[in-house]
Amino acid sequence: FANMANVGNQLPAQAVSKPTSGKHGNVLPLWGNEKTMNLNPMILTNVLSSPYFKVQLYELKTYHEVVDEIYFKVTHIEPWEKGSRKTAGQTGMCGGVRGVGTGGIVSTAFCLLYKLFTLKLTRKQLMGLITHTDSPYIRALGFMYIRYTQPPTDLFEWYDGFLDDEEVCHLG
Repeated sequence: FANMANVGNQLPAQAVSKPTSGKHGNVLPLWGNEKTMNLNPMILTNVLSSPYFKVQLYELKTYHEVVDEIYFKVTHIEPWEKGSRKTAGQTGMCGGVRGVGTGGIVSTAFCLLYKLFTLKLTRKQLMGLITHTDSPYIRALGFMYIRYTQPPTDLFEWYDGFLDDEEVCHLG
């Protein structure tokens, strides 16, 4: 993990924010859109309108509360709850791209992923997620957070060392 201290110190012009506490600082850069977390618009709309996000997750104010919620509530990491998205006759992601769509019930995992984003995680907190030993879903959401928020040039540095992890995490 020694080389991960340097993650994020080279940012292309498209980055939204830069780390402010130096080369080895705890502040993470943010890549892309600072409001949407670079999520698909249909997914984000469903997260923001979800009673689970607006009511239950609103009450959670700390990193540790959110990690506990992931541990107890996440059972898969797909964006939609099973059987809630009507896709008959649709091909690809046409509904989501055009915004006309076939939304369903957004998953607990994606609500919690966006909740983590609202907390503006530190490098230390993100490392805590991806090295967590209690749940593969906590680690999975940490890696998804990296994928959606970190500069693309830094992804391999974050993921290197974890690519051979053999723990099973059910995708759906």
